[in-house]
Amino acid sequence: MRERARRAIAECKLIAGFTEEPGRTTRRFLTPPVKDVHAHLRSRMEAMGMAVRVDAAGNLRGVWTPECAREKRLLVGSHIDTVPDAGAYDGVLGVMLALEWVELAQEIGLKSPIEVIAFSEEEGVRYGVPFLGSRAVAGCFDARMLAYEDADGVRMDEAMRTFGLDPSALADAALNPAEVLGFVEMHIEQGPVLETEDMQLAVVTGIVGQTRLGVRFTGQANHAGTTPMHLRHDALAAAAEWITAVEALARREEKMLATVGKIDLRPNSANVIPGQVDLSLDLRHMSNRVRSSCVNELMADARRFAHPRGVEVETVVKLSEQSVKMDRYWSARLEIAFQKAGFPVKTMASGAGHDAMIMAAKAPAAMLFLRSPGGISHHPAEAVREEDVEAALRVGQKFLEQLAAEVG
Repeated sequence: MRERARRAIAECKLIAGFTEEPGRTTRRFLTPPVKDVHAHLRSRMEAMGMAVRVDAAGNLRGVWTPECAREKRLLVGSHIDTVPDAGAYDGVLGVMLALEWVELAQEIGLKSPIEVIAFSEEEGVRYGVPFLGSRAVAGCFDARMLAYEDADGVRMDEAMRTFGLDPSALADAALNPAEVLGFVEMHIEQGPVLETEDMQLAVVTGIVGQTRLGVRFTGQANHAGTTPMHLRHDALAAAAEWITAVEALARREEKMLATVGKIDLRPNSANVIPGQVDLSLDLRHMSNRVRSSCVNELMADARRFAHPRGVEVETVVKLSEQSVKMDRYWSARLEIAFQKAGFPVKTMASGAGHDAMIMAAKAPAAMLFLRSPGGISHHPAEAVREEDVEAALRVGQKFLEQLAAEVG
């Protein structure tokens, strides 16, 4: 099993070299390096006897069908897109572990087909909307998004056609829930909890809800040396006060995570009063009620800080995903597999969004976390430990053995 773990890690490192930026791993939705990843994965899948296709959303999908196969199939997978200057394991490790599961299933003699999905877009970097690949598979892709443009002015439907896809066939990417047993995603934790508790793996119980907003403060740009303080309409001063309120709310509200991670300041000159500030807000909590209440409070705060300065506030909702609980029955199967493989059962919620939260609407879903050394992710220093990858494979073997015993 250790050799399988080493192979999965080596494959992740190899795929990290398929990038838009030399020297940095950056692989956005439907950019040329994605074709390189597809070619590499297709070659391996076909060598394993899998039937491979790329659907209209750019998801690479390989199906292994055993002789005398049962009708329903197990779905396993994760994503292959990255944030800019990423690490090697976010998403990709889950795909490589899924392929190892197929080989284990072949050795066990599992009668259920397995479909491995390498989702095309989870991060939302290119078009500002995450989970494009899993939305298509789950049958909830909003066709209005096809008109979205990236930073270079390329529409999403144009990017699809350039990649060789047919956006009019997106409906064909959707799975039929009646044909699916369930969905399992394996992923690095991307946080410090498991390492802090000296644990290798965890069963994910749920994924927090997320709200992403664009917030614009609009004042009046003016000369920094001639405009008295009481006559200024300083957009940045209002925005700065609001940013501290965001942090204060998150520290006050238990288990709330709030981030202002992006700022665009205009005209951005040392001797000009800022006239416009565009900010991002990322708010996460397991309780949808708490999250919604906090969004409302922060928007009221924005107006409270802006209006005395003669500054206007506009907000745009970029994302609103409800929190999702993983399927209890499938999660229990993972817990049993932990025990049979000799590992203590650790359960936890995920603070990051994953394709599993989209897939859960159409199929029973479960997630397995692996420890992230240093709690680092979305960074070149992202890492995994060989023994943790091996542990995930041992759990996977016991999970598949359970499934084989149930379906015959």
